[in-house]
Amino acid sequence: MRATYGRNLGAKFIADRLSIDNYIPMRQVVSQRKGVKIRKQVPLVKDLIFLRATKEEITDIKRQVTYLQYITRPVNKKNEPIIVPEEQMRNFIEFTLKSDEDLIYLNPNEIDLKAGTRIKIHGGEFDGYEGWFVKIAGKRNRRIVVMIDSIIAVAAQVNPDLVEVIKD
Repeated sequence: MRATYGRNLGAKFIADRLSIDNYIPMRQVVSQRKGVKIRKQVPLVKDLIFLRATKEEITDIKRQVTYLQYITRPVNKKNEPIIVPEEQMRNFIEFTLKSDEDLIYLNPNEIDLKAGTRIKIHGGEFDGYEGWFVKIAGKRNRRIVVMIDSIIAVAAQVNPDLVEVIKD
């Protein structure tokens, strides 16, 4: 879902209070305040929050959080809310929690996955993950990309020795 104007942490607070399972991809940033470096976690995307809930729970939280909106996609000339499959969401969460330092977050429109090769990683911190092996502009090494349906993609550098090409 989208919490407009960067209010996803407020939506998370209310979802937590209502015991609704939720996830906001976070990244660590280093800022300087009065000459002291401070590390803090900030939302990766200022409006994005994933909720794992029933339709009734979503209706309940939307009543309390008026700025919470569905992220939709066109289906048969009608906009339908995007529902992320359980396994895909679990892999995305695990992947984003693995290596905060080395991950690059992308809008799915920024990469052409058709040009990539489907791969599976064997060994290392990303063992077992499947994704696409792509070259990202401005980066020297190829990376594995894990994407959630038209919402967000995450890329991490992988050792080519650990890569198995998946043939269609």
